[in-house]
Amino acid sequence: MNMIELRAQGADEGELVHDNRGLAPEGGASFIPHLLSVIRRRKWLVIGTTIAAVLLGILVTLLMAPQYTARATLEIQRENTGLTNVDTTQSSTMMVDQEFYETQYGLLQSRSLAERVVKDLGLADSKPFLDSFGVKTADWFNGSRISRAAPPAPERMRIASDILLSRFKVAPERMSRLVGISFTSPDPALSKRVVDAWSAAFVQETLDRRFEATAYARKFLEGKLSQLRGRIDESERRLVDYASREGIVNLPAGDNGDGASSPERPIAADDLTSLNRELARATADRVLAESKLRAGGGQSAEVAQNPTVVSLRSKRAELAGDYAKMRATFESEYPPAKALESQIAQLDRAIGQEEKRIGGTLRQAYEASVKREDELKSEVSGLKTGMLDMRRRSIQYNIFLRDVDTNRQLYDGLLQRYKTIGVAGSVGLNNISVVDGAEMPRTPSSPKPLLNILIAVAAGLFLGLSAALVFEQLDQGVDDPAEVEALLGVPLLGTVPQTGDTDPRTALGDPKSPITEAYLSLRTNLSFATDHGTPHVFAVTSTGPAEGKTTTSYALARSLARANRKVLLIDADMRSPSIHYMFEVGNKMGLSNYLAGSDDAAALIVPTSVEGLWIMPAGPQPPSAPELLSSERFEKLIAELRGSFDHLILDAPPVMGLADAPIIGSKVEGAVFVVESHATQKGLARVAVTRMMAANANMLGAILTKFNVRRAHYGYGYDYGYGYGYGDTAKRGTPAA
Repeated sequence: MNMIELRAQGADEGELVHDNRGLAPEGGASFIPHLLSVIRRRKWLVIGTTIAAVLLGILVTLLMAPQYTARATLEIQRENTGLTNVDTTQSSTMMVDQEFYETQYGLLQSRSLAERVVKDLGLADSKPFLDSFGVKTADWFNGSRISRAAPPAPERMRIASDILLSRFKVAPERMSRLVGISFTSPDPALSKRVVDAWSAAFVQETLDRRFEATAYARKFLEGKLSQLRGRIDESERRLVDYASREGIVNLPAGDNGDGASSPERPIAADDLTSLNRELARATADRVLAESKLRAGGGQSAEVAQNPTVVSLRSKRAELAGDYAKMRATFESEYPPAKALESQIAQLDRAIGQEEKRIGGTLRQAYEASVKREDELKSEVSGLKTGMLDMRRRSIQYNIFLRDVDTNRQLYDGLLQRYKTIGVAGSVGLNNISVVDGAEMPRTPSSPKPLLNILIAVAAGLFLGLSAALVFEQLDQGVDDPAEVEALLGVPLLGTVPQTGDTDPRTALGDPKSPITEAYLSLRTNLSFATDHGTPHVFAVTSTGPAEGKTTTSYALARSLARANRKVLLIDADMRSPSIHYMFEVGNKMGLSNYLAGSDDAAALIVPTSVEGLWIMPAGPQPPSAPELLSSERFEKLIAELRGSFDHLILDAPPVMGLADAPIIGSKVEGAVFVVESHATQKGLARVAVTRMMAANANMLGAILTKFNVRRAHYGYGYDYGYGYGYGDTAKRGTPAA
């Protein structure tokens, strides 16, 4: 019957020790209360560990040598590598700034730079420097000079470089080109010297790398230029040889007269161009002469424009005018008229002769222009044929010519780049600059007492909590009543508080004491263990000795007797009897005598000072207790005594290592299992209950004894009601619910 069933049957809330308030929260929410509970139970371990850590931190702080840190700020600008780029094309994708600056930070912390600083400051051969950093140099120096026993120079350089690198820090400033560098040492002057030397060495090393890159580029370009000069000579030689062999004569490239540069061209092309222009003009002249010849008989236009004809016609017109006037007055036979008529006739003959001469001249000019046109056509046709042949022969020539031009262009481009690199190398630009130089440190950067103490406190708390949790895991005791039912598989009947140094019998004599209240609650819970109330015959056992089973047997017997019941407490632990000690009676006669053959059971029962309570001591120790308990006389005794008493309570031996308790448990109505809190190992308790069940014992429930509420996982609620309402003293001694 579990505790929920007990509640359902009307058990009072104050009488039930194992209630919901004692259950641990499920899931992750249980960790913090559990941690607080561990801290409360093991507070002195946590406090002691923290105090030890603080003392150790103070001691370490006092023993630490003061360290001084010098700092400087550098500006690193984006590097422009275009001057030393041999390739004239620009990459479409550039390196991101982050990659560039990460590279610079790596260079700042490079071993080569540290070795350069060591060399500049002479630290590899400095005894004070090496001694200040704990290097054992007892046999390295003879005075201030290096001895033969010292390591070689490269090894000393490596040691000094490792010291510098281990104490040198780079701290970039976000979203800027600034980067801070610092060095820490026991000597403030040394820290300043190292930071200053580091800054100067980084600047110089950057210049050296740039100079080396420029020198390499110059050397590379010199080799390329030398190769191109040889290729130009060879290609020009092939070009000239081929032109001579094929008879190709070209005019050199140059200005063609309109401001534009013309490429190299053959003479035949110029001749053909000139003859084409002359042919065009001859054709035009022939067309003009032909049109003049055919227009108006070939004479009208030319005659009309001839000055001689124009003069003669003008004179004839004047004479004709005079002749017409004279005819109007005189007869045709008039001598002056006859003279004018004769002059007009002469002029007509002169004009006719002049027109005839002009017509002959036009024909001659036409025929001459036709002849010149034909001759030019013949020449042009010949030049065209020669030009076609020239083009055929110029294919290979042009190949050689392009090769010459390409080599010359490459040579000119590399020569210009070579000159640019020479100028850039002589300028010596640098993208590194010192913004703030190092200053002499005035105060130590370490140790920092307050910070060290805070760190020691944090470390002590962490170690203390870790140790507390470790001890908690190693502690296999049952600390929480909520664990009992899940651990043993039986219900928790009650929790008995720890009495401290007080004798349990004395505490049980006080009806207002917490332990009396606890056993009263236990008796109440036990009354619900069977359908007829408190079992008539039951045994009390435990995993091992000294867990409180005898005290529990005594307390239950006393509590039942106070409830006007006749109770017989039988000491069934014949190996280590203790009931007679509690009641201060003899142990010469008892249970072992009856099991060994005595028939007078009444003579073995001893009355006590508690009304309604009798005891049966264990009697003399028998040779084999299990054999006696397995006999029929043990069952006969129980049956005989059951008729005389209301309850028989057997204080049984422990379960582990003995066969007595399982035998007794199989012959009684039920068994109550006692577990000492904070002491009984969980695994052994589980095995003990399993053994009892394997012997067909009816496990009524478990009792958690010697419970210390301050050591519980969740320190509230388990002893609520013990001593409640009995005055301020009782209240102060009981934790609040």
